[in-house]
Amino acid sequence: QDWLKALGLRTGAAPHNLREVSKMARRARGLVVLGTAAFVASRCLDESFVAPGASTAASRRDMFAGGVGALLGAAGIVEQAEAYDLMPLPYAYDALEPSIDKATMEFHHDKHHNTYVTNINKALEGKTQPSLLELQKTAIQSGPAYRNSGGGTYNHNFFWQELAPTGTGGAASSKLADAINGAFGSMEDFKAKFEAAGAPGARFGSGWVWLVVDKDSKLVITSTPNQDNPLMDGVEGTPGIPILGCDVWEHAYYLKYQFRRPDYMKSWWDV
Repeated sequence: QDWLKALGLRTGAAPHNLREVSKMARRARGLVVLGTAAFVASRCLDESFVAPGASTAASRRDMFAGGVGALLGAAGIVEQAEAYDLMPLPYAYDALEPSIDKATMEFHHDKHHNTYVTNINKALEGKTQPSLLELQKTAIQSGPAYRNSGGGTYNHNFFWQELAPTGTGGAASSKLADAINGAFGSMEDFKAKFEAAGAPGARFGSGWVWLVVDKDSKLVITSTPNQDNPLMDGVEGTPGIPILGCDVWEHAYYLKYQFRRPDYMKSWWDV
């Protein structure tokens, strides 16, 4: 009963409807993802992926809380941002200006992201609803609704949470900087290669650019079409665990940058 209470579930009473049963199941599966997230976070702590300039104990606590929160939010198992609810932005619509304008954020989040959430809900009506993270693995094989709308929901949850209001971001820790330098030569070389992977000539049409940890635990830059992501089995490009992703769909930048996707990507680093 303590375990059920920890999940926020009632004891001694049957659930009122199928939606509650589905929600209970998602929360239970969420424990598995929580355990995985805690393990990943602890490994990151061992690697000292903490913000420079802060005390070690405090920064590790903050990183653990924030990192697990972001993972659970992207997985769709936190209460305020369930797998099939539109995740609220963690900052104001104008918080990313001048890199990303307020109007773009309003329609990108409220219209485009919301459409993905609505459509994956429709596709799963009357069916078992896995966590959003679980959905990614077989999304390509499961069909267009899972791939496009399920992928789009996950990708945008990830995207909003990796960004920070203008002026509040920070530099990479020494460990992360060393990993990037080892893989790409320097931070500037990494940024240039990341931008090149997202240029119209490299990622023609809509898609995403990612920094992932591949099966060999190496940092790799890859890109995916449409709303695919590196967690999906059978994905084009390099599969892996995404740790950074840039949305290069036109709806992410066209109001401000029009056809100038490279300008958008250069400005995107500021947030």
